[in-house]
Amino acid sequence: MPRILVIDDDMDACALIRRRLESEGFEVVVETSAEEARLRAVERTFDAVVTDIQLSGENGLGLCHWLVENHPDTPVIMVTAFGSLETAIGAIRAGAWDFITKPVDTELLVFALRRAIEHYELKVRARRLQTTVIDAEPLPGTIGESSAMRNLSALVRRVAQSDATVLVTGESGTGKELIARALHNLSRRSRGPFVPVNCAAIPATLIESELFGHIKGAFTDAVQAREGLLREANNGTVFLDEIGEMPKEMQAKLLRALQERKCRPVGGDREFPFDARIVTATNRDLEAEVEAERFRADLYYRINVVRVHVPPLKSRGNDVLLLGQALLQRFARRSVGEAKRLGPAAARLMLDYDWPGNVRELENAIERAVAVAQQDEITDEDLPVRIRNHQSERVVVETDNPVELLELATVEERYILRVLRHVGGNKTEAASILGLDRRTLHRKLKSWKEQHHRVSA
Repeated sequence: MPRILVIDDDMDACALIRRRLESEGFEVVVETSAEEARLRAVERTFDAVVTDIQLSGENGLGLCHWLVENHPDTPVIMVTAFGSLETAIGAIRAGAWDFITKPVDTELLVFALRRAIEHYELKVRARRLQTTVIDAEPLPGTIGESSAMRNLSALVRRVAQSDATVLVTGESGTGKELIARALHNLSRRSRGPFVPVNCAAIPATLIESELFGHIKGAFTDAVQAREGLLREANNGTVFLDEIGEMPKEMQAKLLRALQERKCRPVGGDREFPFDARIVTATNRDLEAEVEAERFRADLYYRINVVRVHVPPLKSRGNDVLLLGQALLQRFARRSVGEAKRLGPAAARLMLDYDWPGNVRELENAIERAVAVAQQDEITDEDLPVRIRNHQSERVVVETDNPVELLELATVEERYILRVLRHVGGNKTEAASILGLDRRTLHRKLKSWKEQHHRVSA
């Protein structure tokens, strides 16, 4: 039922319009002044507005200007007792969809309303479709056409518009920092600094000083005061990479800083506010770390407001070839070699390989191939030995070749390991997909690890 806001200080005219519109299936709300209409438009959403030009107090043209500016998806139809050309031009310039002269022909008004609502609905749909197309585009700095990457791109573009804390998960080498940078570059904080912090690379004794800063003389090497990275990132984004490696005693201090949005420099006696969005990343299963009491549960829930999982390269289908070709062109420009494209044999090997090192390993393989290639096409011989000798872990369930059939235990192991890699090593998520209890999954993984260790020994 379309909702219409009618504004006229003539109550008889309002009653006439209300009766006719309600008989046509419209929901009608009536106001008698521009001021009251503004308040009602803020409180509720309307599909269209019908307003008289001559109102007590502010006139209808001023109200029309305000409605068009603040509610651009709501068409406005002006009603006037003066059907002059100047009045019509004034209404159109104010942004009105149409204008009708008094006495109001209610049949004409109903027709104008239906036409206006249909037109504006089409505009909104077109804009939504355009937004959907934009959401499907690759993120800045990423390449991929797979459904996994399209879904990731759409999620990142939506999340980027808020200030919510984001936890980026995924295997090592999948490009979690690229996703963090995309979240920053697509946000309202894009003009501010992006400050990456590798929590695994900073010694435990220095990480507090790095994040919170210190005062002069706080410790031996503190020859001058320092603000710290949280404050340096004001109006921007702090990216805490490998947060699962942060010492537990530091986790408590970080939690308090995130809750209070204040930090105290080492050696200081006062706290300073900071205004930075927090994005964290890890390749660990933080839920398992919480269970093992190596990671604080309260900090985990604080940083896991929105979780963005970066899919491993092996689950992205033909993206490996798109990435490979882009990397090939990049390295070929730096090299004296002439390799410019991937040959079919090399492409097949790349599609079959599992890429445990993900995009980082692919980059290494392509750089090596460009260096050793002797022609303008990368062949299978140009790829590293581990890729050429890789045995696919496909689970064959239907074949005419009995050699390809496997024992049930082997099929189970390969499938479970494949699911586990697909979810970035997250045992909780893998157990849910497999329909297993998490303890059962853990027991199976431990058993296979022990078996492989005995065989290798």
